[in-house]
Amino acid sequence: MLSILTTRGAVVILSNMNATLLLNGRHILSDNAFVEMVVWRVPSPLSGSAHSFKYRLAFIVGGLCALRYDNEAGNGDHKHIGEKELPYRFTTPQDLLDDFWKDVDEWRS
Repeated sequence: MLSILTTRGAVVILSNMNATLLLNGRHILSDNAFVEMVVWRVPSPLSGSAHSFKYRLAFIVGGLCALRYDNEAGNGDHKHIGEKELPYRFTTPQDLLDDFWKDVDEWRS
């Protein structure tokens, strides 16, 4: 049971930066699916990114991450579709949200 509650991989804590939280929300889509979105404006680009945003957008179905867009330091902008990791070309925060919701809609159809 503890493995379900344990975070795997790297965790980035922005509390020591002058980051501004722009978006932090959860949207329930059904009894077993939800979207969680967190976007920060950071004072300088993370390693691997050329913009001043840190983000994590996730679509969770049945307790598993079906789709995630993120840009952890060193790995740059990318998205996960199931087990597959693909590059993502970040342009604007609005395009990021639009692209993510488009992928969620395609996954659900």
